[in-house]
Amino acid sequence: MTTLPHSNQRSDDRSNQEFQRMLYQFRQSPLSVVGLIMVSFIVIVALLGPALVPFPQDATGTTRMKDRMLGPNDVYLMGTDDVGRDVFSRTVIATQTSLVIGVVVLVIAILIGLPLGAISGYFGGWIDEIIMRVTDVFLTVPALLLAMAMAAALGAGMTNAMLAIALVWWPGYTRLVRGQVLALREQDFIEAGRALGANRWHILWKHVIPNVLSAVIIKASLDMGFAILVTAGLGYIGVGVQAPTPEWGVMISEGRGFLREAWWISVFPGIGMFITVLGFNLLGDGLRDIFDPKQRR
Repeated sequence: MTTLPHSNQRSDDRSNQEFQRMLYQFRQSPLSVVGLIMVSFIVIVALLGPALVPFPQDATGTTRMKDRMLGPNDVYLMGTDDVGRDVFSRTVIATQTSLVIGVVVLVIAILIGLPLGAISGYFGGWIDEIIMRVTDVFLTVPALLLAMAMAAALGAGMTNAMLAIALVWWPGYTRLVRGQVLALREQDFIEAGRALGANRWHILWKHVIPNVLSAVIIKASLDMGFAILVTAGLGYIGVGVQAPTPEWGVMISEGRGFLREAWWISVFPGIGMFITVLGFNLLGDGLRDIFDPKQRR
């Protein structure tokens, strides 16, 4: 009985030491810290921005033709578009739209790809063959083209865009997890579980999958930016999010015909997308350095 507090204390000390090591390693990369700051800023903008922007009604189709295509000024910080809507308000609100889509896409992709990859790698045989051949079919077509085709088939709209992108994103997670599981399934702790008579599904869900989550987290942090780019691409060509919902790709598309006389309509949403994608990529590099030191630059 008296050893339990000491055991718990040792466990807490080890956890604290591991956290301090990870924090120290992360801080060794200035660009990763910059990425964390950028992502934190973007998340704050997405959460609070829609309630603080000066013209929130511009996200719902409001028009002010008398103020159309005004340059940046003290009232419209980023100018107005071709129907008089505030570009600043719409760019900020589009941050929330893009982050929501990116998170939903990755959650769906992971929920599909993680269990399929784990089952494929752990059980092998004909199960592995079937899952991998289906995965190969999806991987043979570029993600953006396949997402465009699926979005067109499902119909335009935010929900269908998220579904279309998620349905082309899961194969990457399946491949990644399968490779991780193939390396893990012959480890001593897995063999010990088998020797003790543990059920294969128990070993898979309790011991194998938790050990591949770090790789999944790294990939998800890097994929977030790319998912936002694909979303913007679908919106740009008209098969993704539809106007008047603010979304960076849609806004860039709306302003492409006015680049000479009203460059701000497309440029400011493009800058918002650039900052977001860059931030997630830098953060992903930092997480990779923490969870997978073998791949450090």
